[in-house]
Amino acid sequence: MVVTELRVVLECGPKEKKFVAVARDWPGLERGAKTPDEAAARVFEYVPRYMEVAKLAKREAELAGINKVKVLERYPGTGSTDFWGISFAFSTFDQRAMSSDELERELSLMRACWTYFDQVRSRVSAEMRKGPRGGGRDRDRIVRHTLGAELDFAKKLGLPMPDEVITDPKELKKYRDAYCAAIHKHYAEGSMARSWPLRYLIRHTAFHVMDHTWEMEDKDLSA
Repeated sequence: MVVTELRVVLECGPKEKKFVAVARDWPGLERGAKTPDEAAARVFEYVPRYMEVAKLAKREAELAGINKVKVLERYPGTGSTDFWGISFAFSTFDQRAMSSDELERELSLMRACWTYFDQVRSRVSAEMRKGPRGGGRDRDRIVRHTLGAELDFAKKLGLPMPDEVITDPKELKKYRDAYCAAIHKHYAEGSMARSWPLRYLIRHTAFHVMDHTWEMEDKDLSA
């Protein structure tokens, strides 16, 4: 069956300053905006960019036929949703039980997000395009921030914390393998990642990676 709809859930900030559209079937594909319609339109615009992730996970055929957005749920966010325009709350879908096949699919896409992040950081310029006021981080600071944030996520899985952010490719692969193994362990035990459902942990990990991957692409000076 050809899938033509991008199934989206909308997280609404309590003061309705920001809304986040989350593509529930594609971990990492999330975009925020000032209105629900703008958020839904924006996440749809990013489908071609997310296709690079789908290809790495060998799931591009599932994404290729999508030509419209279908909003399945609106749910309340937090004050941080309004402030950052990023998802910080759990949808009904996030809290739904996963089959083992669903888990493997989501993990394959999260891993593909990691792989694409690594590819992008290896090819973009070290210096990044500055903002209109001259601010902004360079590539290595973006990379360290992205990888460092995952250490906080990993605490929820009970992983031991390294002394510093891991950037070496071999050590990073080991750590990511341990991250996925810990998710498998929590799944087998029927437990959450502390207060986070596993679906949310996976999609939030993937989103943070992709958000900064796209940041590097957009600010790359080598092009």
